[in-house]
Amino acid sequence: MTVDPAVVGDLASKTKSSPANTTFWLRPGKHRLTPDRYAQVIPKKGDRYLGAPGAVLDGGKKNQYAFAGTARDVTIRYLTVQHFVAPQNEGVVNHDSADGWVIEHTTIQDNSGAGLMAGARQQVRASCLRDNGQYGMNAYKGGGGISGLVVEDNEIVGNNTDNWERKQEGCGCSGGIKFWAVNGADVRGNWVHDNRGAGLWADTNNNDFLIENNVLENNDGAALIYETSYNAIIRNNTIRRNNWVEGRRYADRGDNFPYATVYLSESGGEPRVRARTDKIEIYRNVLENNWSGITLWENADRFCNSPANTSSGDCTLLVKDPHRCVEPAIAKAPLYSDCRWKTQRVDIHDNRFVLDESVVQCTEMCDRMAVLSNYGTYPDWSPYKGEKVAEAITHEQDNRWHHNVYVGPWEFVAYDPSRVFDFDEWQGTDYRQDAGSTLDPRAGG
Repeated sequence: MTVDPAVVGDLASKTKSSPANTTFWLRPGKHRLTPDRYAQVIPKKGDRYLGAPGAVLDGGKKNQYAFAGTARDVTIRYLTVQHFVAPQNEGVVNHDSADGWVIEHTTIQDNSGAGLMAGARQQVRASCLRDNGQYGMNAYKGGGGISGLVVEDNEIVGNNTDNWERKQEGCGCSGGIKFWAVNGADVRGNWVHDNRGAGLWADTNNNDFLIENNVLENNDGAALIYETSYNAIIRNNTIRRNNWVEGRRYADRGDNFPYATVYLSESGGEPRVRARTDKIEIYRNVLENNWSGITLWENADRFCNSPANTSSGDCTLLVKDPHRCVEPAIAKAPLYSDCRWKTQRVDIHDNRFVLDESVVQCTEMCDRMAVLSNYGTYPDWSPYKGEKVAEAITHEQDNRWHHNVYVGPWEFVAYDPSRVFDFDEWQGTDYRQDAGSTLDPRAGG
């Protein structure tokens, strides 16, 4: 069915009046919805939207959503979607996170909120998610249920133009793509660059990620954050010039925490959570001239049912009910272990880490590789007080670097931010890291 850009609202009207599994061809030109905040296209199951060269669906900074509703297996190809004004944390395309959508050869740009939401079995390929106000894509579905997500061969650039972390400091609500409770995702072949904030951020009970063959570069924050999540393979990525803005900002404040370009926070391998791996394996990546390297972190005060848990209301994948994580039961097995998101079973090998401080324009705090925790203090009933978690993440949870190549003046942090070591100490009997690795302190490639 042909859609005429000269007729305002033609796309929504013809979608409403047509049966499921209709193909709509959008003629060249600027297509508009009626000038109402909630005017939107509500596809039916199996509908397909194909844009002719030059076809644009434009929200005119009036409409909040472009494509919404719960219909499954909708396809959008060769279309530009722009100038919609979705609220914070909401998305313009697939607003209701319906399942089975396919987005290909499509540009989603200059929208507020997230350009795109995600449902189960969604495929996003060969598309451009550009200059959106909050996220390029927000892979979130109320009640969970996202699995089988594919994000392949896309350009994800310039997102978070509204700078949400400045609006709401510490909100954790910005970046190129944010993943929430996704079980099974292939993220491959993407160019993720120049986003304000993190490039890719998996936050809270994600599992079974394959992140490979991507180029992650020039993001203001970390290239990749994997937080309170499980089981991932991160391989064959090129990661360069990330975290210059955010890393430098913290260093200029005098903060000695090793903010890194690949940041694992309370995340690790867990054999009891089904996935294609039972660890987090980071290998055959090239990290060049980023602000620091890889940090493995575990907050001693952050666990299920703790007031310090920023993922409030969520529990680990091993303990579904947070009300079980209370004293005195939490102080004993199995809850002592299972109520924590643990940074464990992380295997970092066969990577190349290059740092030229003259390129990054830094002299300190940009050269760190780290595995550490804080001194546990909170809440008063916590069984993890003191140095218990720092000891565990550093010595007991099978976190290993080995057979890596380092070029440049790298330093290493273990246990807590105050303990900074040279390569010999890092490899020595206390920490026994980076067996089979080499370091050339001369800057360069």
